[in-house]
Amino acid sequence: MTKSMPGVRPVNPRFSCGPCSKHPGWSLQSLQNALFGRSHRAKPSRAKLKLAVDMTREVLQVPADYRIGILPASDTGAVETALWSLLGARGVDVLAWEAFSGAWVTDIVKELKIPDARAFQADYGEIVDLSAVNFDHDVVFAWNGTSSGVRVPNGDWIPADRAGLTICDATSAAFAQRLDWQKLDVVTFSWQKALGGEAAHGMLILGPRAVERLQTYTPPWPVPKIFRIAREGKLIESIFEGETINTPSMLCVEDYLDALRWAKSVGGLEGLMARANANSQVLSDWVARTGWIDFLAKDPKIRSNTSICLRIVDPAVANLPAETHAGFVKAMIDLLGEEGIAYDIASYRDAPAGLRIWCGATVETSDVEALTHWLDFAFETVKGDLAEAA
Repeated sequence: MTKSMPGVRPVNPRFSCGPCSKHPGWSLQSLQNALFGRSHRAKPSRAKLKLAVDMTREVLQVPADYRIGILPASDTGAVETALWSLLGARGVDVLAWEAFSGAWVTDIVKELKIPDARAFQADYGEIVDLSAVNFDHDVVFAWNGTSSGVRVPNGDWIPADRAGLTICDATSAAFAQRLDWQKLDVVTFSWQKALGGEAAHGMLILGPRAVERLQTYTPPWPVPKIFRIAREGKLIESIFEGETINTPSMLCVEDYLDALRWAKSVGGLEGLMARANANSQVLSDWVARTGWIDFLAKDPKIRSNTSICLRIVDPAVANLPAETHAGFVKAMIDLLGEEGIAYDIASYRDAPAGLRIWCGATVETSDVEALTHWLDFAFETVKGDLAEAA
């Protein structure tokens, strides 16, 4: 018997994990004051770029002695800038629990060839043994694993008296999870994640210890201009006052400013975290009462509240051959997309076949609730089709 379509629908079907949904109430009219056709070096443009830095500090509650810069190439560009500019002074422990932090392993071990580098890698849905980390080394890690639905539970595992630097990719954690700034020397994120900004711009936040490294250490390899934030033992301070290494999009800057204003309107960081937590709680409650689905991350302590990764555990589907199982998931996702219910919710291409649903603050809780009914509908429909085909 075919399950009837739910009577509720998400108002906004955009649940992509990046670029993520625009905030509620967003419209093109929000961008009417963008400085089209103006140089990013013009006084009004510099003022907007500086405002983006200052509002980032305010909303994210970044300490006053941390520098904030706008960089090219999204979060990837910001992370690469940190790796190429800061590493090599001592050994490195690089921690990976998903696809993107796996790329940092490749860069550190195979490209930069740090002599005393150790890679700790966990399967999807898990994180590594944090007690094994050597903080005499520099430590590179993602706070939240976007493609695996995991996160570090807090910053307690990082000692205050560490000798090395901590370099944290926080792109799907910033604006949704509380970052322990005193434990983080470098933090990166992109506009396209938690606040639903436009792609191609990254943010680099440097604590005092990272600045000191830049002023006292020169890497043994050439640093490309696009990553160059220090010169002859001096920090290029202008980068952290609103100037940029290359030309930013002033349209994207305006969009980011609009997102930051919205963030302030919902209560700043506390309001953003509360919204993300409410969204993820809806999915947690649904999973708890639904037998065919479960989290990819088995341990609740390390589950993300933004990039929620799910796997089908119903035996009739879970025990299918891998290709057939992946086809089942794709059929569900196609159905939801065709109905205009949910776009772009497939698991990351390198992750196990499943669902990945963004629950950050720009998503409305009522839309997540409506989505759960359609997920049940899609599962039962495709399962019925599978039974008929058999």
